[in-house]
Amino acid sequence: MARIKWRKWNNILHRDIGYLAVGLTIIYAISGIAVNHVDQWNPNYSIVRESFRIRPVTATDKQQIVDQILTDLKIPTQPESTFRPTADRIQLFYTNLKIEVNLQTGSGFKEETKEKPLLYEFNYLHLNHAKKLWTYFADLYAVALLFLAISGIFVLKGRKGFAGRGKWLVGLGIVIPIAFLIAYL
Repeated sequence: MARIKWRKWNNILHRDIGYLAVGLTIIYAISGIAVNHVDQWNPNYSIVRESFRIRPVTATDKQQIVDQILTDLKIPTQPESTFRPTADRIQLFYTNLKIEVNLQTGSGFKEETKEKPLLYEFNYLHLNHAKKLWTYFADLYAVALLFLAISGIFVLKGRKGFAGRGKWLVGLGIVIPIAFLIAYL
Protein backbone atom coordinates (compact mmCIF):
# COMPACT_ATOMS: atom_id res chain seq x y z
CA MET A 1 0.00 0.00 0.00
CA ALA A 2 1.40 3.39 -1.03
CA ARG A 3 2.08 5.92 1.70
CA ILE A 4 0.13 9.19 1.36
CA LYS A 5 2.54 12.08 1.05
CA TRP A 6 0.55 14.47 3.23
CA ARG A 7 3.15 17.26 3.19
CA LYS A 8 3.23 17.23 -0.61
CA TRP A 9 -0.59 17.48 -0.75
CA ASN A 10 -0.60 20.10 1.99
CA ASN A 11 1.80 22.27 -0.03
CA ILE A 12 -0.12 21.76 -3.29
CA LEU A 13 -3.45 22.68 -1.67
CA HIS A 14 -1.88 25.57 0.25
CA ARG A 15 -0.42 26.96 -2.98
CA ASP A 16 -3.55 26.53 -5.12
CA ILE A 17 -6.08 27.73 -2.54
CA GLY A 18 -3.71 30.62 -1.85
CA TYR A 19 -3.77 31.59 -5.51
CA LEU A 20 -7.58 31.46 -5.48
CA ALA A 21 -7.69 33.69 -2.40
CA VAL A 22 -5.36 36.41 -3.71
CA GLY A 23 -8.04 38.62 -5.31
CA LEU A 24 -10.38 38.52 -2.35
CA THR A 25 -7.51 39.03 0.08
CA ILE A 26 -6.50 42.22 -1.74
CA ILE A 27 -10.11 43.49 -1.69
CA TYR A 28 -10.62 42.64 1.99
CA ALA A 29 -7.23 44.09 2.98
CA ILE A 30 -7.83 47.42 1.21
CA SER A 31 -11.35 47.63 2.58
CA GLY A 32 -10.18 46.67 6.06
CA ILE A 33 -7.63 49.46 6.13
CA ALA A 34 -10.25 51.91 4.87
CA VAL A 35 -12.93 51.03 7.42
CA ASN A 36 -10.40 50.87 10.28
CA HIS A 37 -10.03 54.65 9.87
CA VAL A 38 -13.73 55.50 9.64
CA ASP A 39 -13.31 58.01 12.49
CA GLN A 40 -10.78 59.94 10.37
CA TRP A 41 -12.50 59.84 6.95
CA ASN A 42 -15.48 58.44 5.12
CA PRO A 43 -14.27 55.27 3.36
CA ASN A 44 -17.29 55.11 1.04
CA TYR A 45 -18.03 58.66 -0.05
CA SER A 46 -16.29 61.89 -0.96
CA ILE A 47 -18.14 65.04 -0.05
CA VAL A 48 -17.42 67.95 -2.37
CA ARG A 49 -18.42 71.31 -0.93
CA GLU A 50 -18.81 74.34 -3.18
CA SER A 51 -19.74 77.83 -1.98
CA PHE A 52 -21.86 80.21 -4.03
CA ARG A 53 -23.71 83.50 -3.81
CA ILE A 54 -27.07 84.28 -5.36
CA ARG A 55 -29.33 87.29 -4.98
CA PRO A 56 -31.06 87.55 -1.59
CA VAL A 57 -34.37 85.69 -1.54
CA THR A 58 -37.32 88.01 -1.03
CA ALA A 59 -40.15 85.53 -1.54
CA THR A 60 -42.06 84.36 1.53
CA ASP A 61 -43.91 81.33 0.15
CA LYS A 62 -41.86 78.16 0.53
CA GLN A 63 -42.31 77.03 -3.08
CA GLN A 64 -41.46 80.50 -4.41
CA ILE A 65 -38.30 80.50 -2.27
CA VAL A 66 -37.29 77.12 -3.68
CA ASP A 67 -38.11 78.19 -7.26
CA GLN A 68 -36.02 81.37 -6.97
CA ILE A 69 -33.02 79.44 -5.60
CA LEU A 70 -33.29 76.81 -8.35
CA THR A 71 -33.58 79.50 -11.01
CA ASP A 72 -30.54 81.38 -9.72
CA LEU A 73 -28.51 78.18 -9.48
CA LYS A 74 -29.80 76.94 -12.86
CA ILE A 75 -31.03 73.64 -11.39
CA PRO A 76 -33.94 72.25 -13.42
CA THR A 77 -35.35 69.69 -10.96
CA GLN A 78 -37.27 70.14 -7.73
CA PRO A 79 -35.64 68.84 -4.55
CA GLU A 80 -36.85 65.63 -2.94
CA SER A 81 -37.35 67.50 0.33
CA THR A 82 -36.67 70.82 2.00
CA PHE A 83 -36.03 71.96 5.55
CA ARG A 84 -35.87 75.39 7.21
CA PRO A 85 -33.67 75.07 10.31
CA THR A 86 -34.08 78.82 10.95
CA ALA A 87 -36.20 81.60 9.49
CA ASP A 88 -33.31 82.87 7.34
CA ARG A 89 -31.93 79.50 6.13
CA ILE A 90 -33.28 76.77 3.89
CA GLN A 91 -31.87 73.41 2.91
CA LEU A 92 -32.76 71.54 -0.30
CA PHE A 93 -32.12 67.82 -0.47
CA TYR A 94 -31.53 65.58 -3.48
CA THR A 95 -30.29 61.99 -3.52
CA ASN A 96 -26.58 62.91 -3.48
CA LEU A 97 -26.77 66.66 -3.08
CA LYS A 98 -27.57 69.11 -0.28
CA ILE A 99 -27.98 72.83 -0.93
CA GLU A 100 -28.11 75.34 1.90
CA VAL A 101 -28.87 79.02 1.40
CA ASN A 102 -28.95 82.02 3.72
CA LEU A 103 -32.08 83.75 2.42
CA GLN A 104 -31.05 87.23 3.60
CA THR A 105 -27.55 87.27 2.09
CA GLY A 106 -27.91 84.76 -0.75
CA SER A 107 -24.71 83.02 0.33
CA GLY A 108 -24.77 79.27 0.43
CA PHE A 109 -23.11 76.02 -0.42
CA LYS A 110 -23.68 72.77 -2.25
CA GLU A 111 -22.49 69.48 -0.77
CA GLU A 112 -22.35 66.67 -3.29
CA THR A 113 -21.78 63.11 -2.14
CA LYS A 114 -19.94 60.81 -4.54
CA GLU A 115 -19.06 57.16 -4.13
CA LYS A 116 -15.31 56.60 -3.93
CA PRO A 117 -14.39 54.43 -6.91
CA LEU A 118 -13.47 50.86 -5.96
CA LEU A 119 -13.46 51.58 -2.22
CA TYR A 120 -17.26 51.80 -2.16
CA GLU A 121 -17.55 48.44 -3.93
CA PHE A 122 -14.81 46.81 -1.82
CA ASN A 123 -16.49 47.96 1.40
CA TYR A 124 -19.87 46.81 0.09
CA LEU A 125 -18.49 43.28 -0.22
CA HIS A 126 -16.33 43.35 2.91
CA LEU A 127 -19.16 44.57 5.15
CA ASN A 128 -21.54 42.06 3.49
CA HIS A 129 -24.16 44.57 2.40
CA ALA A 130 -24.89 42.25 -0.51
CA LYS A 131 -26.19 39.50 1.84
CA LYS A 132 -27.79 36.41 0.24
CA LEU A 133 -25.36 34.38 -1.90
CA TRP A 134 -22.42 36.64 -1.04
CA THR A 135 -22.69 35.55 2.61
CA TYR A 136 -21.97 31.95 1.65
CA PHE A 137 -19.16 32.97 -0.67
CA ALA A 138 -17.60 35.11 2.08
CA ASP A 139 -17.95 32.19 4.51
CA LEU A 140 -16.19 29.94 2.01
CA TYR A 141 -13.41 32.52 1.73
CA ALA A 142 -13.11 32.60 5.55
CA VAL A 143 -12.80 28.80 5.58
CA ALA A 144 -10.12 29.06 2.87
CA LEU A 145 -8.20 31.58 5.01
CA LEU A 146 -8.48 29.25 7.99
CA PHE A 147 -7.11 26.41 5.87
CA LEU A 148 -4.27 28.62 4.59
CA ALA A 149 -3.35 29.62 8.15
CA ILE A 150 -3.25 26.03 9.37
CA SER A 151 -1.67 24.48 6.29
CA GLY A 152 0.92 27.26 6.18
CA ILE A 153 2.31 26.00 9.48
CA PHE A 154 3.38 22.78 7.74
CA VAL A 155 4.81 24.15 4.48
CA LEU A 156 8.41 24.36 5.68
CA LYS A 157 10.39 21.84 7.75
CA GLY A 158 13.17 22.27 10.24
CA ARG A 159 14.40 25.45 11.88
CA LYS A 160 12.63 27.71 9.32
CA GLY A 161 9.38 25.80 9.77
CA PHE A 162 6.98 25.44 12.68
CA ALA A 163 9.41 23.29 14.68
CA GLY A 164 11.93 26.15 14.58
CA ARG A 165 11.07 29.83 14.57
CA GLY A 166 7.55 29.18 13.25
CA LYS A 167 6.19 28.21 16.66
CA TRP A 168 7.41 31.51 18.12
CA LEU A 169 5.85 33.57 15.36
CA VAL A 170 2.55 31.66 15.60
CA GLY A 171 2.61 32.18 19.37
CA LEU A 172 3.27 35.89 18.94
CA GLY A 173 0.39 36.10 16.46
CA ILE A 174 -1.89 34.64 19.13
CA VAL A 175 -0.53 36.64 22.07
CA ILE A 176 -0.76 40.10 20.43
CA PRO A 177 -4.58 40.13 19.98
CA ILE A 178 -5.06 38.59 23.45
CA ALA A 179 -2.86 41.33 24.96
CA PHE A 180 -4.91 44.02 23.21
CA LEU A 181 -8.15 42.48 24.48
CA ILE A 182 -6.81 42.37 28.03
CA ALA A 183 -5.55 45.95 27.80
CA TYR A 184 -8.69 47.47 26.22
CA LEU A 185 -11.63 45.48 27.59
